[in-house]
Amino acid sequence: MEPEQYEFILDHYKSPRNYGTIENPDVSYEEGIPSCGDVVRLDLKLNGGRVEDVKFSGKGCAISQASCSIMIESVIGKSVDEIMSISDEEMLESLGSPISPIRLKCALLGLNVLKKALLKDRENP
Repeated sequence: MEPEQYEFILDHYKSPRNYGTIENPDVSYEEGIPSCGDVVRLDLKLNGGRVEDVKFSGKGCAISQASCSIMIESVIGKSVDEIMSISDEEMLESLGSPISPIRLKCALLGLNVLKKALLKDRENP
């Protein structure tokens, strides 16, 4: 991995975008990876079937936290259907760095939490 690839992840880890909570979110969901202690919570505001705003909070390794920051930048304004169709491979590509097999769960935690939050919203309109 090239140094600039590490820098991209470290920048999002040290200065996460959209970190925090949303007052009165339309849906919130939190999940973690017990084996490593990473935890991510997402708060979402939805409008007309699109994600209007997303904030995340949590704790964990640089990869899990940076991947949430990177992901959120790309999903604001997208429709729920567009987000549900994001593949694991697309998420991994957005990180700009190859991720070792042992860290895949960390890199995909945010996307998995986002999809589960959107499914929760669909089940409880």
